[in-house]
Amino acid sequence: MALNGTNLTASSSYSSPILDILNPSPNCFDEPPIELLAAELPVVDDGQVPLSELVSRVVQACYAEMTEMAETLPGMSDSARKRKLADFVVAWKKQVVKLYAVTKWSRDADIVQKCMNITAFLMDQNRQFDDVIHGLTYARDSLDGARLRNHDLLTSLDVLTTGSYRRLPTMIKKTIIPPSRLTDTEVSKILSDLEALTRFRLRMTEIIPVEMFNYRICMSLHLYMLTADGRAWFTVPNLFETSICLRGGNQEDGWFFVHVEFLFTVGGDRTGMQEFPRKPTGVLKEHLTIEADNRLGYYLPIPEPEQPPDPNLPPPLERPKLPEDVADAPLVRIYNFLQMMSMSYQLEVLWYQAERLRSLGWGDFLKVEMARDRKALSVSYWIRQLPARPPPLAARFQLPLLGGTLKIELQSTPHPIRKPHARVLAELQDRAKLGGRRPSDTVEGTRWNIVWDPAPRALGIALTVEGPIPELSVVYASFDLDFERLIRTVIETHTHAIFREFSLRLLNNPVFSLPGAVVVVEEAGSQALHVYLCADEIVVVTIEPRTGKISLRDTGDLGAAGRGPRFLAISEKLNENPTVLLEALTRLRINTIVELAEQKANYLGFQTFRQRNFSREEFIKFGTTVRSLLYIQLTPFPTHYLVLVVTDTDFRYALISVKIVPDSMYQTLVMEDIGWLDVERICGRSREARAHRATREPGFGGPGAEFRLETLVLRELYTYCCARVAHTKVEKQLKRLNIPYSHVYPPSPTVPVAPVNAAGTGLPATLGPLHSTLSHTIPALLIQSSDVLRNSAARDAAMPNIRVVPLAWWVPGASAKGPKVVTCVKLRHVQELVGRRVTTASASRGVLRPSKHIVYDAHEAVVCFLSDEVDGCMDEFKDGWESVSKIVVIAREVVNMAKEKQWEDVRLLSFDLQTVEFTYASDYTLSISCKDQLLTGGSYHLHFGRLHLPAQDEAHHHRPNPHSKAEPFFHALLRHGRLADALPAMVSVLRDTVPILEVLTHITPARAVPKAAGWWRVMFNPAGITGGVARHALDFRVLKGSRMALLDASQSLFRSAPPQQSTPASGSQSQSQQQDGTQCAIAVGFLPIPGLDRAIADAVVAGRGRGTVAGIDIGVVCSTADVVIVGEALWEGIMRYSGLGGEVVVKMEEGA
Repeated sequence: MALNGTNLTASSSYSSPILDILNPSPNCFDEPPIELLAAELPVVDDGQVPLSELVSRVVQACYAEMTEMAETLPGMSDSARKRKLADFVVAWKKQVVKLYAVTKWSRDADIVQKCMNITAFLMDQNRQFDDVIHGLTYARDSLDGARLRNHDLLTSLDVLTTGSYRRLPTMIKKTIIPPSRLTDTEVSKILSDLEALTRFRLRMTEIIPVEMFNYRICMSLHLYMLTADGRAWFTVPNLFETSICLRGGNQEDGWFFVHVEFLFTVGGDRTGMQEFPRKPTGVLKEHLTIEADNRLGYYLPIPEPEQPPDPNLPPPLERPKLPEDVADAPLVRIYNFLQMMSMSYQLEVLWYQAERLRSLGWGDFLKVEMARDRKALSVSYWIRQLPARPPPLAARFQLPLLGGTLKIELQSTPHPIRKPHARVLAELQDRAKLGGRRPSDTVEGTRWNIVWDPAPRALGIALTVEGPIPELSVVYASFDLDFERLIRTVIETHTHAIFREFSLRLLNNPVFSLPGAVVVVEEAGSQALHVYLCADEIVVVTIEPRTGKISLRDTGDLGAAGRGPRFLAISEKLNENPTVLLEALTRLRINTIVELAEQKANYLGFQTFRQRNFSREEFIKFGTTVRSLLYIQLTPFPTHYLVLVVTDTDFRYALISVKIVPDSMYQTLVMEDIGWLDVERICGRSREARAHRATREPGFGGPGAEFRLETLVLRELYTYCCARVAHTKVEKQLKRLNIPYSHVYPPSPTVPVAPVNAAGTGLPATLGPLHSTLSHTIPALLIQSSDVLRNSAARDAAMPNIRVVPLAWWVPGASAKGPKVVTCVKLRHVQELVGRRVTTASASRGVLRPSKHIVYDAHEAVVCFLSDEVDGCMDEFKDGWESVSKIVVIAREVVNMAKEKQWEDVRLLSFDLQTVEFTYASDYTLSISCKDQLLTGGSYHLHFGRLHLPAQDEAHHHRPNPHSKAEPFFHALLRHGRLADALPAMVSVLRDTVPILEVLTHITPARAVPKAAGWWRVMFNPAGITGGVARHALDFRVLKGSRMALLDASQSLFRSAPPQQSTPASGSQSQSQQQDGTQCAIAVGFLPIPGLDRAIADAVVAGRGRGTVAGIDIGVVCSTADVVIVGEALWEGIMRYSGLGGEVVVKMEEGA
């Protein structure tokens, strides 16, 4: 029984698991389980891909592209990055959607797999049925032919009787029975005879092309022995080498082809060159052999076949026969054939190299076409794609879609190209061998025709090529087949021609007309156009050999790292329209000049601007040759600018002042003033000197010092402008103050400095370290002291000449200090300086700087006043002069008082032009300084102190000076009248009030309140009353003639004074006391002191015998020398007789 094509009864190594569980009963109809049936199905996975592998590959591809984007995006522009990201998102969104769909479909993968397995099982069953049918049919057809024929009795008898076949066919004998082998001697003899016959025929009868005259018939080395090979070797230089052999020794026997080797080399990349061997083998060798034999035996009769031809096949064509007067020339035919094969072979190699070059990145820019007859190769380079949207300049200028075409073709000529002696040899051969007949074939002339046709207006240049290009002939004459070198030579020639035309156009422009400004050079094996821009800046214009696109780059300067995007943008515009090269380079030159100047200005810390909001009319003030402007704002003077005016030839420099147009919407600026600067005069550097120092790199020519702006020159120009503006502002102030002035130019730095009072120039020795190399270019202002100090009280203290010099204008622009103005005054009367600062000044060569704005040269008696701000410098000078002159007067008066009035305890402690400190009595000191001389008419700052004596203890040293409480009154006294008169009067009052201070120190715990410069008041309350307003007061008043009055403050010294409302008395006072003092209280606001009369009597008694002491109704009058004793006695009497033991309140009443 057979189940599914399997014989169950036969013994087989195959055992199905289904049979093991089936019921062996033939009548059982139980079906096997579905799992077992599925196990019998073959597993088919053709065209199936695991889902995991698909997901993995998609994820890996996405990650790889994202990694590549992370590396390439930073180098792209912003628009390119956005476009790249958008394309990435769209593309991978499609892939993810496809993957999602595949994932959905994979749910049915098990069902599809089961169906495919069932389909495969059914197809296998069908195949088995077909095999059985074919096997049965073959058995039926083959059994009939397998019958044995009748026995060959005759042949059997021959074999048995003679031992061999007698009736065997000849064909079987030739096929089966090998012929007898020749010996080595016989073979060598045959080949030697054949070579001799070959030599005879070549010399006597065969027509040999002149190109094949170089032939040989020689022995070959075999097993270290010279043996003949029977061949003739022909060598055609640069084409081929071939060997042929005679078919036999008869005259009518022809030649047959043996081998060929093409004599050219393949250069460049040799990848894939195994497809083009020099010695053909295999099918190519077989094809060449057949074609060569056919051409060698073209007029020979066809040999008789060894077997009779098949009658069913058509008979072979008969070969043509030679006429009577025609001689066969088989060598000419084989030369023509191999010449064409060699040259076609070379053309195929070039075509293959061109196609391979396209696959290595040239595909989009190189077009390769081969003619149908395979005899012409056309290559177009610099292929451009049609723009998706026509550019705006399409109507005016349109680039061709290719740069040029190189065509290499095999061109047939009427006659072979031979030299004269070769033509003579050919004629002699024809006369000797033909005997008046003509040859059956002639040598065909074939040559290479290489044509280069540059496209009209390629890269905006129209080129005309006349005749062959020598460079291409040299390249191809070497027969080193290298298409890449060939096409690069063409492109280099085209590039050189374009650069030559570009250079002519640039040289015709005045901007680039200088020698060496435009040079065509060769660097790294490629052509480049070097265009000199300015200084050391050179832009390199190159044409990419592969794409034909123009690109601009710098020479590699580090300072040009940020110019890449700009060069890229210019290159894109040039590739759209190369005719704008001159305009683009001109703009690039201007931008580079401005950028270099701006870079140097920023290096120096200057604030620069390329644009300012000027109207068109304002720009005309700079002239008509302006190409660009760079504004450098003067930091100390924001309304002034140093302007670098860029022209076609060099910089021009201008100093301008601007202001904002009132009521303008956009704050339009207008130039108030403009002045042109002579850089040669200011900086002392002529253009020739700078050009001599300028070194140029060999090979770049050398325009001189045009636009070679040195950092030092720029700094000096900036500082000169600051000085010039400061100078102008000082002049305006002098004009406003109606002060005449004159200009005095300082000497050069090598000339000794002149004295300040002289009419000469130069900075004073005091400010020598602040000297600048440009000081001799800035004039000083010479004014007279009688003009500027005509309203000053100390105008006689100065010498006649006063110099005003702008100072510190050479500091860098980034400095916060800025320019200053120094005014130098020489004093008539020199007052000796004393104090700690004076000791320091002596150590520093007599230079004293008491303050930030004053410098004093003790040796020359010169006072220099420095102004931080140029505006208002004269007002600052006047203020400083008033301060210094008053301090000098005070110091002089202090010295005079000690001498003239014989006040021994008055002595000068310190004097430094800013402050005077002296003692006016014992250890009492006073320090005076001036302030606000112009704003308030002159004020003083008084500081009272105590002098520390070696004999005094530390506690005494920290005691304050009570005169400090009366500082406002002494300040008013000092400002009253002339300073020379007011100072002695104030010192006299200070000396007279010192005894009062001594008395007040003994009245404890009282504190005094000053009412005036010579008036002190002690206020107190009765016993038992604390706080509140004081009821009683005692006045200490200085009188004329060194007298002192101690008075009851409730009593007025002026009886005619109008009464004032008094403060009501406290209820604790007695009625009698209120009545007795009502009149006085109403007068001055205090109550009379109880028991004052008896206290006055005790004070008079205490002072009797010491001087003049007089008692009056309201107090005591005594000399200042006795005020201590009298005052203490008066105070003790008041405390004793009035019963006052309360707290002494030192509090000034309201309005006191």
